[in-house]
Amino acid sequence: MKRDLEVVGARDLGPLFTDNAHRMVGQDGGYSIPLREDEALWFFGDTLIGKRTPGESLWFPGGERIGPEDMSGKHGIEKMLTNTGLILRDSTGAGGCKNHEYLLDPNGGLLQLIPLLPDEDPDRHRIWCGHGCLLGEDVNLFFLKVTMLAEGPLAVNFEIDGAGLAVGSPKDWKFSRLEHRGSTLWWKENDPKFGAAVYADDAAGYVYVYGVILRDGVQNCYVARAAPDRLSRFETYEYLIDDTPAWDRDLGKAIPILTGMPHEMSVSYNKHLGCYLAVHSLDLTGRIVGRTAENPWGPWSDPIDLWKVEPVYEKAPAYPPQIYAGKEHPELSGQGGSVLYLTYIEFEEYFPHLIEVSLR
Repeated sequence: MKRDLEVVGARDLGPLFTDNAHRMVGQDGGYSIPLREDEALWFFGDTLIGKRTPGESLWFPGGERIGPEDMSGKHGIEKMLTNTGLILRDSTGAGGCKNHEYLLDPNGGLLQLIPLLPDEDPDRHRIWCGHGCLLGEDVNLFFLKVTMLAEGPLAVNFEIDGAGLAVGSPKDWKFSRLEHRGSTLWWKENDPKFGAAVYADDAAGYVYVYGVILRDGVQNCYVARAAPDRLSRFETYEYLIDDTPAWDRDLGKAIPILTGMPHEMSVSYNKHLGCYLAVHSLDLTGRIVGRTAENPWGPWSDPIDLWKVEPVYEKAPAYPPQIYAGKEHPELSGQGGSVLYLTYIEFEEYFPHLIEVSLR
């Protein structure tokens, strides 16, 4: 029987992965992808190695905005990687987040899972994390390619060029971007960028992939599906075109199913609620919300607040607060799904920040 989504308690468990042996001083993203035997891959975006200057913003060192270029060798940052990963073991409950091991390159440094291609300039281009899934022996990672901009309303500004899929093996963590019609960007600038969330429905025999785009000032989410053995074949994807439901391979017919999320989110089946649960930041308001549905495509309920981020600053940043990347990590959940674990990113803190939420 389906239960209403109702929060009875929540607590802040603090930033994750701050205590590490690699001088990693900040990273965003933080998607989790269950593997096998109580292990999960966590996939991050921009990751900074080096040191922070106490009382100083990463993004406005000395009171001056950083440029769009690679931060390596600047302002105490020794190296910048545009995506990294770690393995989280024994991951049930919040305590499991302490047992982690970063993926490393042959020299013992943090490994960039999806490297830049020869024609991509590290001072202009970045490959940021999306969600993914393990299918058979392959790890599938969706990604965004972005071009950095010198000006704009945010602390760090960019435009999204498109999204694609990289496939690799957990034996060596080497990933290759898949091409369609000569491009590794399956979904281009004017398309929804699929990979914002992935849900593999074994019973239905489909992997559902969610994509987001800003249209008319609103972040809209769409959903595609593909058979697990065809996830690597772009031409087999079908898109929801009405809520009967009907599906079509023509992306131009797709309809939005959700609004108000930045690019990142999560979708899972919650046994306690007896339905599907989507979790996302509500724009940049600091609200982390949940929505429920009886199917992975919806229709989705109105948002219910799971947590409200209230950042406290020693020194107010020189830009409006940026709170984003809200999502659930279902493999951490306890008590049959009545205890949820969420993360978000606050840009000044710049670590995945863990929240525990208890449901009625």
